[in-house]
Amino acid sequence: MNVDAAIHDIMNRTLAGVSDDLSRLICLASTRDYNTGRYHHEGLASHFTEEVAESALETCHRKLFEQLTLNSLEDLVRQLESYITSTTAPPMMVVEAWEKLQPYRVTIPLECDSLSVEVFFSNIKCALAILRSRRARNLQGLQSA
Repeated sequence: MNVDAAIHDIMNRTLAGVSDDLSRLICLASTRDYNTGRYHHEGLASHFTEEVAESALETCHRKLFEQLTLNSLEDLVRQLESYITSTTAPPMMVVEAWEKLQPYRVTIPLECDSLSVEVFFSNIKCALAILRSRRARNLQGLQSA
């Protein structure tokens, strides 16, 4: 029961102002220690317990990842573009960093099937290529105008 209440808290408080599933996934992944795979959220742990908070964060992270892997490529491109434009960096700098450094790899939940992971990675790479192509077309259109 406490885990369900904590999940409700995460979805309705922590993630309430986050615009889309990709941004929520990134937000939840950031609560995980990359060395141990353990989740931590100070406010949630103080309201519930550390164990309940960790279980709720892991559950939300996994469910969001599963949901995102089922989204269309078109929707993923839209979400990725929204996420990129929400950063303070120039969009093409973010696209280039994502292509080279592949930071999206740290958004994968610890417990998920390998096929979903590969589909997600492939979709992100395609979405990045689409955004790069759109940017090139826009620049070409501006230069010819």
